[in-house]
Amino acid sequence: MGKETANGTLAINTGEFTGRSPKDRFLVKDDYTADKVWWGKTNKGISPENFDILQAEVEKYLSGKEIFVRDGYVCADPKYRMNVRTITEYPWSNMFIFNMFLRPDASELENFEEEWLVLCAPGYKAPDPAAVGLRQGNFSIINFTKKIALVGGSAYTGEMKKGIFSALNFILPVERNVLPMHCSANVGEDGKTAIFFGLSGTGKTTLSADPDRKLIGDDEHGWTEENRIFNFEGGCYAKAIDLTEEKEPDIYRAIKPGAILENVIFKENNEVDYMDSSITQNTRVSYPLYHIDNIQEPSYADNPTDIFFLTCDAFGVLPPVSKLTPGQAAYHFISGYTAKVAGTEAGITEPVPSFSACFGEPFMPLHPTVYAEMLSKKMQEAGVNVWLINTGWSSGPYGVGSRIKLKYTRAMITAILEGELNDVEFFADPIFGLHMPKSCPNVPTEILDPINTWENKGAYVSKAIQLAHSFHLNFEKFANQASQQIIEGGPLIDEHHHLDEHV
Repeated sequence: MGKETANGTLAINTGEFTGRSPKDRFLVKDDYTADKVWWGKTNKGISPENFDILQAEVEKYLSGKEIFVRDGYVCADPKYRMNVRTITEYPWSNMFIFNMFLRPDASELENFEEEWLVLCAPGYKAPDPAAVGLRQGNFSIINFTKKIALVGGSAYTGEMKKGIFSALNFILPVERNVLPMHCSANVGEDGKTAIFFGLSGTGKTTLSADPDRKLIGDDEHGWTEENRIFNFEGGCYAKAIDLTEEKEPDIYRAIKPGAILENVIFKENNEVDYMDSSITQNTRVSYPLYHIDNIQEPSYADNPTDIFFLTCDAFGVLPPVSKLTPGQAAYHFISGYTAKVAGTEAGITEPVPSFSACFGEPFMPLHPTVYAEMLSKKMQEAGVNVWLINTGWSSGPYGVGSRIKLKYTRAMITAILEGELNDVEFFADPIFGLHMPKSCPNVPTEILDPINTWENKGAYVSKAIQLAHSFHLNFEKFANQASQQIIEGGPLIDEHHHLDEHV
């Protein structure tokens, strides 16, 4: 059931699941995928026979119900366009697809032929999960041979979006030599494109929504052989927790009739309380791109001049801005680091490092080094600068230090895009080997080197070495497929080295 907010936006509740269920995501393992997919904890296989049983069950479940069909497409670049038909049990799931996929015009709908099909039945749960190769009753399965994404038992709309995104992350590199990226992108008046990689909560959507630049898209893009960046989608799916008009004006103003809010709590008079996370921290809003004033139409642009890797370092040891060498860029891309802030339980104060390969491991069917090598090659061909931006903590870890101000992060990105760091002197930090600028317009110089902001320098060093060690441990599983240049892009110091040998 939906509810209308004070300004006419639809608010819905997704029920039991308020986020994706990565343990219940499967890829059909058949002749086409068996030797191509990076099988493991992220990409779990299911047999074609079990898929067929589940598809038949979902179709039987939906037959006789009023269902909702939406024809749309993904990939804004006409050369790579892929038509998708979506059939949903709930009307708002269908409206979500209208917001998130690209919208054909009336003439294109007349003879519409889908290449992929999405079937979404939140009300269907497998009665005997083990018998059909499942863990529990809900599932999200991609079948590359039949070109079907099947979602059952979960009403969380992101399962449909990420199902098609995962499919593109396989099809585009394998069949089309296009690099798929979990990133946001925007373009300036001067035609310079910037892309922003980052896990959830690091600022991808926030930082790409820049009033002085046109938004290409906020989450999923391809980088083509024709030196073009294109959006996969026709909408944005933004986090809504703690949202204010002052902090994120573009997102805040996009929440109007046509948008869908998920799992939010109301104050009196049907106003939304964006601070309330009692249903979930992962409150969301989906809206079509045209709800943002400043967008790039159609949503593609030329090669990027700058790539930003966003990380929310809750340990407070990474610099707020640093420039990466090609080896470091590939290493940090494969690592995909951010830190999860401690849970809300009493007494838990220590942040937890979180690594997600290519800043999107849950959606990457191929081995991470495949994407990293593609990115590295494209970066070098295009002469792109790559930057690591810490949107997390400074002057101490979470609970001690403070979050780096958004206005400073914006100032750093603006300075880079306007070429104001081209002639600035850089110096390397001894633990991570990252190159930090000595100054940056509109940013206090003392925050540029994180050790300066900590009162206890020894505590900084031990915390930084601890994080460096986490990077090394995480990278072990990729090392056998990574080149020497990539391996050398990692932190210079591990827990087993003493800093005084290097300083």
